[in-house]
Amino acid sequence: MTTLDSPIPRFHLAMPVDDLDAARHFYGKLIGCEQGRSSETWIDWDLRGHQFVTHLAPGRGPAAHNQVDGHDVPVPHFGLLLTVPEFHDLAERLRAAGTTFVIEPYLRFAGQPGEQWTMFLLDPAGNALEFKAFADDSQVFAS
Repeated sequence: MTTLDSPIPRFHLAMPVDDLDAARHFYGKLIGCEQGRSSETWIDWDLRGHQFVTHLAPGRGPAAHNQVDGHDVPVPHFGLLLTVPEFHDLAERLRAAGTTFVIEPYLRFAGQPGEQWTMFLLDPAGNALEFKAFADDSQVFAS
């Protein structure tokens, strides 16, 4: 099945960055996104079949946070749902690159509905990302 055949609709997300070279390194090398079209002011990325675009837009407002499990979760944020092995592979790649985590990788809801690994980090422009991995994908929307 190709991305175009997926039963899950693809999204398009554009995020501001203040340095396209830093975005190219972070999203291309660390996160592992394939680069698509680009210009002097933006880069298209393949974020697991979704069209993610980094736009050169220096300057930003202050970040907001919400308390979740005793952590200051940055808002807004975005990310991917990965498999558990993919999650741990990415966490190790980020650690090896010296990434500072906003919230270190940890397991939430252990043994409960919605059990998941999660981690938060910032890209070089300060955009917050969360990567998750559910022990059981059928529990993504568990309450």
